[in-house]
Amino acid sequence: MTLPPVLPSWFTLAAHDSLSSTNDEAKRIAAADPGSEGTVVWARTQNAGRGRQNRQWVSEAGNLYCSLILRPDCPARDAAGIGFVAPLAALEALTGLSEGLDPSLKWPNDILVGGEKIGGILLESSIRGERVEWLVVGLGLNLASHPDGTEFPATSLKSASGAEVEPEAALAAFCACFEAWYRRWRNEGFAPVRAAWLEKSHAPGDQLRVRRPDGERTGNFHGLDEDGALLLERDGNIERIDAGDVFFAGQI
Repeated sequence: MTLPPVLPSWFTLAAHDSLSSTNDEAKRIAAADPGSEGTVVWARTQNAGRGRQNRQWVSEAGNLYCSLILRPDCPARDAAGIGFVAPLAALEALTGLSEGLDPSLKWPNDILVGGEKIGGILLESSIRGERVEWLVVGLGLNLASHPDGTEFPATSLKSASGAEVEPEAALAAFCACFEAWYRRWRNEGFAPVRAAWLEKSHAPGDQLRVRRPDGERTGNFHGLDEDGALLLERDGNIERIDAGDVFFAGQI
């Protein structure tokens, strides 16, 4: 029998064989327990997993599905930085789990290997006044398998590198990396997180296509602003984009 993951002492593990959604369970705990910061909800499978914009997240056994409860006690605007902390932590965890792997990041919070999606982040929160009451960080990481026929191509750690990594090991690695980046964000703000994210993301000038509810935009990557919004250069002008789906040149 696989041993339970050993997490850094700051975390409290809530483990399940199956849940409808780790984010839903984490939100339930967060709303009921003011002392729940650091709780990690982990399930071996989900039967109603979802990603950004309520898209279905295929949740077969062998992959990592977890949600962290945070209480950053910060203005809602500042909490957006955690959406960059989490993918950075996932990227560092993957790098440590498979020698020679070179993952990258795609705005706003996807993790890629070889240009294909291996993981994603879902943030959900409760705002009271202008401050964050609690925030749930959901992570789905394809370790053993990945869905086919997705709009943005997907992969898994096993497909990309041949590495066979148990979810327990991936969860422990992610939590260790997340705690380090979260504490740095709390102590130093978004600037070091932004700098590290940019080192692992789109190259300056990369052509991107951004799909938004009000239409699509194509332009060249010009970085992130101080709040994490995407800066897109179009016809000599810089446009600030705070939400949307990003595709690379040549993708549908």
